[in-house]
Amino acid sequence: MTPQAASPSLQPLGERMIVNMGPSHPVTHGTLRIILELEGEQVMKATPDIGYLHRGVEKLGEHLSYAQFIPLTDRLNYCSSMQNNVGYAMAVEKLLDLQIPKRAEQIRVIVSELARIGDHLVCIGINAVDLGAFSAFLYLFKERETIYDLFEMASGQRLHTSFTRIGGLFRDVPEGFVPLCRQFIESCHRSIDEMEALLTRNPIWHDRTRGVGVISAEDAINWGYTGPCLRAAGVPQDLRKAQPYLGYDEYAFDIPIGTSGDVYDRYLVRTEEMRQSLSIVTQALDRLEPGPVLVEDYKVALPPKEKVYTRMESLIHHFKLVMHGMETPVGEVYSATEAANGELGFYLVSDGGKSPYRIHVRPPCFPIFSSFDAQVKGRLIADAVSVLGGMNIIAGELDR
Repeated sequence: MTPQAASPSLQPLGERMIVNMGPSHPVTHGTLRIILELEGEQVMKATPDIGYLHRGVEKLGEHLSYAQFIPLTDRLNYCSSMQNNVGYAMAVEKLLDLQIPKRAEQIRVIVSELARIGDHLVCIGINAVDLGAFSAFLYLFKERETIYDLFEMASGQRLHTSFTRIGGLFRDVPEGFVPLCRQFIESCHRSIDEMEALLTRNPIWHDRTRGVGVISAEDAINWGYTGPCLRAAGVPQDLRKAQPYLGYDEYAFDIPIGTSGDVYDRYLVRTEEMRQSLSIVTQALDRLEPGPVLVEDYKVALPPKEKVYTRMESLIHHFKLVMHGMETPVGEVYSATEAANGELGFYLVSDGGKSPYRIHVRPPCFPIFSSFDAQVKGRLIADAVSVLGGMNIIAGELDR
């Protein structure tokens, strides 16, 4: 253990003082530790100490089959696990050059956008709570519960869904899913309106967020920003538009951007992104086609159980997939999706075996969190809380 890690929370350093912000603290979103060097209330240096939630996820993937790694993706960004499922499955499908059924593609869009809304609801709501505005959080969390109800209907799980499969989905959505989803869309629009009425023109919210954490478009690009934090700085980069996947080029939606890149602009961008996501979900529901949700290639996807129980060929396919895994071509791929916090990429290296030779996750949080010192230097401790909430750091994908 380093001397700093063993030090008490407060330690004088000449005229300065060292304060540990986290790893267990109400304003650290997950197990984050930031070592603040202070002069009075002013932050002179902020050093992120990364690794408190490191679980060796990528190394574990080298000893699991491609399908077995799906539940581990849930544990990356646990606020929007559906997007992790979709992003990883797409990477393996790219390696296999596999096209999934249209209905599976449309349902993936629906659950991904619901996950984006849920993630933004948590980000804005918790950031408001950190800054003393508790009421907005209650309006927002009601909608997040409905999103979890929808996820439970689709996958059987609320948080760690494991909903995708290589080649499609675990199962089709049940009969009541679409009506509840449409009901949620109407309700969520109202809740966003109520949230904006509480926050957007609130003078205290303005004081705590405007001009705090300002970053230029050039600096944001140089740090490797993606997602809402990059768009808040005025860069209209969105992989759903720049590199369309899952048929996103067929949906009508806008990319909201900010001007100053501060915490307030990040709030506005996420707010508008939720409205755009609701529009995408509506369009996807309107064009939802009947059909299968999993490829019928039994060298990739497990056969239906009724076939396994009644047909020898299906039983053999089931046995070979479970015991020996898929046959994958030798090679490497990188596949990226526009997750709630930015570019979520999966880099896979295959040697043709049952397990990936190498898995690497490109998390949106890491480059954003790396700039924390530059964002808060010279500002007050209270501003550091505001900046951290606006970055929406999720420790699970940061550390892996």
